[in-house]
Amino acid sequence: MEEFLSGCRQAVKGNVDRQGPGFHVVLGNEACDLDSMVSALAFAYFLFKTTHSEMLVLPLLNIRQSELVLRSDNVFLLRQAGLSPDLLVFRDQLDLRALWRAGRLRLTLVDHNVLPSSDSDLEGAVVEVIDHHLLERQPSPSCPVTVEMVGSCATLVTERIIHKAPQILDQQLAQMLYASVVLDCVNMAPAAGKMTPKDSQYAAALETRFPALPPRGALFQALQNAKFDVSGLNTEQMLLKDMKAVSGSLNLAISVLYITLENFLQKEDLEAELSAFCQKFGFDLLLLMTIFFSDSKEPIRELAAFSHSSTCRDQVCQYLEKFRNPSLNLCPISSPHPHISAYRQGNTLASRKKLLPIVRDFLREQDGIGGPGDLEDESVVPPTPMNSLVEGCPLDEGFPQISAQDLEDKFSKMNASDPRLTSDPD
Repeated sequence: MEEFLSGCRQAVKGNVDRQGPGFHVVLGNEACDLDSMVSALAFAYFLFKTTHSEMLVLPLLNIRQSELVLRSDNVFLLRQAGLSPDLLVFRDQLDLRALWRAGRLRLTLVDHNVLPSSDSDLEGAVVEVIDHHLLERQPSPSCPVTVEMVGSCATLVTERIIHKAPQILDQQLAQMLYASVVLDCVNMAPAAGKMTPKDSQYAAALETRFPALPPRGALFQALQNAKFDVSGLNTEQMLLKDMKAVSGSLNLAISVLYITLENFLQKEDLEAELSAFCQKFGFDLLLLMTIFFSDSKEPIRELAAFSHSSTCRDQVCQYLEKFRNPSLNLCPISSPHPHISAYRQGNTLASRKKLLPIVRDFLREQDGIGGPGDLEDESVVPPTPMNSLVEGCPLDEGFPQISAQDLEDKFSKMNASDPRLTSDPD
């Protein structure tokens, strides 16, 4: 895999000849969650190993390179698999439109089956689709489509590899595919409602072929911990990691933070940083929704509102305090900052998914709109799909109580037996 990815990087750097070989790009979705990244890497490697074409096969991560740090679970898995993020190619490093205009582009879509409107001009380049979301693509004889509502797109990629080229599977590739399936299927727990028989079948197939794979529970816990890890991120990155924006007469954003509100409010020069963030992205008010866990693994949610306009802040806060369907059960708590109002949120099941409609209702009232209107949702950076605490699922009740010690022991044994799996702890 390292040699393949290194060759891709070199090919992109040398992409100056408009008459040179074309690129067959395997493109994941704009969120670039772990499943999307793994599916793109694995399927591109499969095509590289099994097809003979003058076109260069290339996995492309559908985010800017600077955004990878926001996908902390992606970075964690790459390190555990012994792959440097420096080997990857990102959307801002390859001009797909220029390649398409020059007749040098083919696209395979993984983990999505239609291009977003911003990429609609590339539709003619799409030659294959592999996805596990609802089918939105119109049938075409020139574009084979594999769409099946399984828990993870990596399951479908694993199926293709095992059926067509099982010899390319090694510990490294199996580990990435396995991690993606386990994470997307919520530790293969039937109660989560994510796993299908096919997911279970191919997770078991990988376990049988590679008995040194980490235990499911410990792997899931480690990936979840990495997903919510914000250590090393600056304030702007923490706010962007999982943010949704709603626009009406006011521009509001809701950022989910994976630390206690008390710790966040103690950050040095916080108000200045929040003010700079709002000015940079054009927000009138910023809602901060925190999620963390008690010693007994129970979720605790807090909410804060920042705005230099006391009128705007008071109006939003009063609306959230009084809203009853559902009630957030907000209890004011002390804030050391004059422009930040802070609350303990009694309704711990009210995730960001529940908060967004309330914010939309507030904006409609402000704008004099009686019903669903033209409010626009947007993300400055497409958020990582958290498939748990942010949008709401069985994990709202807390993480499984599983120790990660087994995972550490497994990785130690794997590293000792295979130097490719050694990763830099920094």
